[in-house]
Amino acid sequence: MSPGECSGEIEELKKSWADKFPPEEQIFANIHPGDQIFVGTACGEPQYLVRALIDYVRSNPKAFFDAEILQVVTLGVAPYGDQKFKKNFRHNLFFIAGNTRTAVNQGLADYSPMFLSQVPRVFYSKLQPVDVAMVQVSAPDRHGYMSLGVSLDITRAAVENARTVIAQINGYMPRVHGDTFLHVRDIDYLVHHDEPLLEYEESVPDEIAGRIGQYVARIVEDGDTLQVGYGSLPNAILAQLRSKRHLGIHTELLTEGIVELMKEGVVDNSRKTLLRGKTIATFCMGNQKTYEYLHDNPSIEFRTIDFTNNPLTIARNRHMTAINSALQVDLTGQSSSESIGRQFYSGIGGHADFMRGAVLSPGGKTILTVQSTAEGGKVSRIVPFLHEGAGVTLTRGDVQYVVTEYGIAYLQGKNIRERAMDLIAIAHPNFRQGLIEEAKKAGLIYRDQAFIPGQAGEYPESLETYRTTKSGQTILLRPVKISDEPLLKNFFYSLSERTIYYRFISVRKDMPHERLQEFVVIDYTKRTVILAVLEQPEKEEIIGVGQYDISGDAHTGDAALVVRDDYQNQGIGHHLLAYLTQLAKRQGLLAFTASVLMENKAMLHLLRKMGFGIEKRSEGGVYEMRLAFREGTEYERR
Repeated sequence: MSPGECSGEIEELKKSWADKFPPEEQIFANIHPGDQIFVGTACGEPQYLVRALIDYVRSNPKAFFDAEILQVVTLGVAPYGDQKFKKNFRHNLFFIAGNTRTAVNQGLADYSPMFLSQVPRVFYSKLQPVDVAMVQVSAPDRHGYMSLGVSLDITRAAVENARTVIAQINGYMPRVHGDTFLHVRDIDYLVHHDEPLLEYEESVPDEIAGRIGQYVARIVEDGDTLQVGYGSLPNAILAQLRSKRHLGIHTELLTEGIVELMKEGVVDNSRKTLLRGKTIATFCMGNQKTYEYLHDNPSIEFRTIDFTNNPLTIARNRHMTAINSALQVDLTGQSSSESIGRQFYSGIGGHADFMRGAVLSPGGKTILTVQSTAEGGKVSRIVPFLHEGAGVTLTRGDVQYVVTEYGIAYLQGKNIRERAMDLIAIAHPNFRQGLIEEAKKAGLIYRDQAFIPGQAGEYPESLETYRTTKSGQTILLRPVKISDEPLLKNFFYSLSERTIYYRFISVRKDMPHERLQEFVVIDYTKRTVILAVLEQPEKEEIIGVGQYDISGDAHTGDAALVVRDDYQNQGIGHHLLAYLTQLAKRQGLLAFTASVLMENKAMLHLLRKMGFGIEKRSEGGVYEMRLAFREGTEYERR
């Protein structure tokens, strides 16, 4: 893929097809007033042709007027928006990047919101005419075939529908397998000019992006087929997937991050159900090393965007996992990835196509990532309702997982109140109280929903830990969250009357919202509630709860413990109590106090086995116990 490698083929091409290499003045004379001019996408943009076109207009300012430039997205200088060319060009984009955002929002350029999978149909139906297509191709092979390289997407549809096709032959363009090939006969005019392709500079992931990536890695499973969207967050996510195995790729955009996972063997496409063994994409934004890896690589195929982005095609991959980012998510589950209020920011792109295709996939998952704040922490990206004018990219029915640097919220199948509480729990702590109050006013959550502001109410993620029971069951021990009320309700109502009596020394069976709040809205500096959780693909299941409240006078903790009936005698209670003891000792406590029914033989046996220094007195069939901590017990050695 170096400019000199195919110089012989190009010279032969010029001899055999001399009429396709006229002077540039003659080529651009084929553009007429009002023409629709398509320009290749992103890193595939034919830079030399664009510069040559601008030079032609400078030299011939009256050659044509009111031409429209059609493009998915540009990473180049986009000279069409320059005021001096206002009468010649109007830029129309299907996706907005940083260098065109101001022009679009000032009304100097146009944005056509559309699912990218549908753009080829618009071209073929002539709903959007294409008069001239300016594209970039690889050097020809000995059969006269050239590859569209890193920009297939809607480019092939533009070429097949254009009146005039002008191609820049560039020796730096990789020869990419798939539907990328054009024969010299398919092109009207050729211009040979070698120059390095545009490169997409990926921002270095910061700590926040890294934390989001770690959470996403918990959801992605070995053997999943992935689509990863555009931006710095997806790149940070890919960096966290190096421990996975047998991942597949069916995506719109191929990036450096995906290529690195291929090089490391993390992506081998061995478990894909559609085009197994192949990484499938439709365009690439990367760097020179990425392009070199693409060149003549049979493990990678580019397909047209109406194939890659078709939700029905996407759904043919089992365990399809779509990972995209959003600008704003509201408490009902709506999200926008294309605008901030009335300000256009990016575009619909393939975001919705892939999220909906993944939902249709057997075992598929959709993951929406969002940094919790914007503008240096001044505003929350999780909001009561999307701002006025914001485009709803994903509706309430589209969203499954939402991930911020503060955790994971799973929304599928949940009511508005549960969604709101889950999303508030992963919002930035500085904004949670405000979101609670706004949600109350809007009737999204309970009017009496309690909340503890400040550090005392912040979820202590560092206390999450895993344990394995004697039966080999892996359980997550973690602090309770404010959003755990529905899970705890299900847990308490699953307990038998006997277990409830042993835990609460009461036959009371009801567990209303007011009572449940006592378990989930806590001051973590005064109270510790640890849940034993089974992590399921789409939700968690609580199988045990342990807690202690700090008694300041005696510097002890009043402890209690309950395990779901079907998980008793499997070591769950042992692990819960051992971990609670470890945490209590870390806080400097000296002992636990507990009230235990004399008939609760299992609990009494557990306490003796744990090695506490036990002091007890009996009263009314109940032992009032002081469980002094000792050094060197099993939990201390853990």
